[in-house]
Formats: sequence, structure tokens, C-alpha cells
Amino acid sequence: MGLPATPLAHVSPEDYLAAERRAESKHEYWDGEIRAMSGASFAHNRIAANLTGELYVQLKGKPCSVVGSDQRVQVLSESTFVYPDLTVVCGQPLFEDNTKPDTLLNPTLLVEVLSASTKSHDRGDKFFLYRQIPTLLQYLLLDSQRVHAELHTRDAQGRWLLTETTDRHDLLMLDSIGCQVPLTDVYAGLTLP
Repeated sequence: MGLPATPLAHVSPEDYLAAERRAESKHEYWDGEIRAMSGASFAHNRIAANLTGELYVQLKGKPCSVVGSDQRVQVLSESTFVYPDLTVVCGQPLFEDNTKPDTLLNPTLLVEVLSASTKSHDRGDKFFLYRQIPTLLQYLLLDSQRVHAELHTRDAQGRWLLTETTDRHDLLMLDSIGCQVPLTDVYAGLTLP
């Protein structure tokens, strides 16, 4: 049995996980409500693939792993389950259920590729929840319609600092995972303003 495409009210986290593990498509879980996820554009997928490739090469042999958009992440304080576009975990991955290691609890870096329909949600509600993950040190937002990166970094006092750029020649300083990625490589193969 798959999950319905329309939201359902008041589903328990346990029922969500049981159904999601059998579903043929992905759904996020927000405060008892199941939300179907839609497909992505070529630009969105290209940006995610470019960044994944860059990080894979730089993280090879290091204690961090990069995974794609099929990795479910749980925000424990809100019992929310989401699928970021890209996740990096450093050290030993911790899972909601070790017998079914499919729901990660301890991401270090989360990345969302913005589209017109998701950018407000990714900057607002999602970032509010992501900030509650104690292991999360950086949150990167990449626009799929123009060259634009917003990098939020948690400092030693727990404050979130924003670094923003639209310059293709800038480096994304992903200090949380010891990587530097040229923005031109993230947007390689795309003609965007």
C-alpha cells in the first residue's frame, strides 16, 4: 500500500514510517501530516548532481559521507521527516532505527536546491526545523533559476550567520565538512542569469 498524494491529518510517526518504507514515491511528514513530493527540474537535478560530485571527490577518505535526495532525515524535536536535496554526515551516522538504517538523525550539512514553488518553504519552515538539529553546522540553499547561494553557518555561540553570493567565481566555504567548492562548478552546464 502506498501513501496518498494528498495530505492526511493526524498520522502517527510510526504509521508514516511504516507506509513510507513501502511507498513507491517519497513523502515528507510534518506534524502529523503527510505531504507528497513533486519532481524536480533539470536545472535542480543538475545543481544537486554537480555538488554531490564535487563533495564526493573532496570527502573521499575522510570521515564524512555525502548522500542524495533519497536520504530521509528526522528532526526529533518536531517529529518531522524530510528529504533534503543533499545531506552530509560526519562521523558515525545515527539512525532512527538501526535495524532499518534509512532515517538519519545527525546530519552535519544540509542542502536544498530552491525552485519557485519551494524557496519560501525551504528558507522558512524547513530552516526553522533544521536549526533544531544539534549536529547541523551548515545549511546551504542554491537557487535553480539564477546563480545564487545562501550559506547559513552555526557559530560557536549557536548563532546562525548568513553568507550570500551571486558571483560564479566565489568559493562556497563548507567549513563544517572541510570542503571548498567553486560556485562555477556547482552551476556547471547551466545557462542561468
